[in-house]
Amino acid sequence: MIRFLTDENFNRYVLAGIRRRLPDLDIVRVQDVGLRTARDSVVLEFGALENRIVLSHDVRTMETEALARLNADKPMPGLFLIDQSFPIGLAIEEIVVIAECSDMSEWNNQIRRLPLR
Repeated sequence: MIRFLTDENFNRYVLAGIRRRLPDLDIVRVQDVGLRTARDSVVLEFGALENRIVLSHDVRTMETEALARLNADKPMPGLFLIDQSFPIGLAIEEIVVIAECSDMSEWNNQIRRLPLR
């Protein structure tokens, strides 16, 4: 089963929509695990330790940290980047499809931007 971690500024409406569609999905916020103001590198490290794919709107900074992590041969379950201007409904739909139609191993060490198409 897919497990997600949302970073600090992840859109609360997107998160609420995902939870409404998939109430049993294992998705936590950095705020819920004591990492509200943590640097991107710490968020990615926590995601790796907990085997969680990170969902982020920090397209520029999070991608840089994720690339550095991959270049250092550190594990990363995956990173999905969603631009802030991406429509909320489409973001919800994309994440729901990912959660329902794939598994964790498919996203290992991947950095992907939504939409996946």
